[in-house]
Amino acid sequence: MSALFTGRYRELLLDLLRLPSVNPLETGPADPPSRLPELLERYAAAAAETGFRTVRLAAPPGGCLDRPSVPATVRTAARDPRFLAGQPSLLLRLGPERARADTVMFNVHLDTVAGHTPPVFDGARFTGRGAVDAKGPAVALLAGLAAAAAHPAVGRDVTVVVQAVAGEEGGALGTYGTRPLMEAGHHGRLNVFCEPTGLRALPRATAAMTARITVTGEDAVDDHPDAGHNATVLLGFLAQHLAARLDGAVPGARVCVAGLHTGHTHNRVHGTGTLLLNLSYRTTADGDRLRIAVTRQLAEGLDRFAELFGAGREFARTARDAARVTRLGWDKHGLPALDNRDPWAEALLTRAGARPPADEPGFTCDAVWAAGLADAFTVVLGPGDLAANRAHAPGEFVDLADLEDFAQVVRRLVTSFADGVRPAVARPGRPAAGPR
Repeated sequence: MSALFTGRYRELLLDLLRLPSVNPLETGPADPPSRLPELLERYAAAAAETGFRTVRLAAPPGGCLDRPSVPATVRTAARDPRFLAGQPSLLLRLGPERARADTVMFNVHLDTVAGHTPPVFDGARFTGRGAVDAKGPAVALLAGLAAAAAHPAVGRDVTVVVQAVAGEEGGALGTYGTRPLMEAGHHGRLNVFCEPTGLRALPRATAAMTARITVTGEDAVDDHPDAGHNATVLLGFLAQHLAARLDGAVPGARVCVAGLHTGHTHNRVHGTGTLLLNLSYRTTADGDRLRIAVTRQLAEGLDRFAELFGAGREFARTARDAARVTRLGWDKHGLPALDNRDPWAEALLTRAGARPPADEPGFTCDAVWAAGLADAFTVVLGPGDLAANRAHAPGEFVDLADLEDFAQVVRRLVTSFADGVRPAVARPGRPAAGPR
């Protein structure tokens, strides 16, 4: 079996790793400016050598942010027109536009988290920001597609679409990258989101919501702490209460009690502050239940705080006014979750060399925007592992062998798709269609 991730692709990956593409929502003081538009142009040029045509390379339309599910941080950042202008997405196509039944789509993001560093390749391992999440998978995808393009039916009888997007990192959750492309119909019978899964074919992706609990009370001097509203004590109590009550409240949901901030000075009662909770869920219905649980448990926590602290001296005012000065808001909510099944597609993935997901849990990624597609199957699949390969951490890496394995899976997946009969997905109450 000939190697697919050859010197050409090794050089391309090093080139992409050298170009910083940190999502603006992630950028730290040490990060250089993003060069994502230039990076996407180089990716498109490499794809053109295989026959891919650039259908679209442009910033997302501003109207895509006029949704309640768009994170507040994204809407705030987009007040500066340079934000979206610097976050384009790329759409590539091999073959003409065809019916969804004859189309396979791959999605990969090329923005990264903060911490850009010069890349290193030691002959067996690539190290650098984006190595595994997801510049490495993006280049391995091209290597696999170039090999698959040698099949006479690829591009002639079936079409391959590639979405190379911005806006996956920084909590943007694909709201201005992947979602507009999906809503415009750029997807297929089989949709593959290239994320590190250890080559496990995950048919699911969690979604997430972010609760922001804000206290807007009055400060007080440290000599008279009873005169103010102690946001530190109140939010600290609520953090513990919600951590205990939400853990397991919705089976399968994960509760991250994140940042709590009131102030930095020691000689003051800080009357204002914020507590953040990030909550992931496996199904859209679970998300609705989780939101109700947060609202209910926050109210119970406020009542409990009033009971515990109302009779004391220093925190009586805080207890009395706790419900009045505390507000629950949502930085993001209402995102769908992906959980789909299709025996035909799962068998195709197995033949291609993808590993079965077993009980591997899903994680949050742009695949959520494929939830509910008619007559389609969506899978999250890619080389490496988010934790083991240090994605989002110093020393992020990916091994050449893993990129080669993924390229081979892509090749076999596309050629098998071109060879096989593609039935419609069976929907509840309706059998799958027979051979075309």
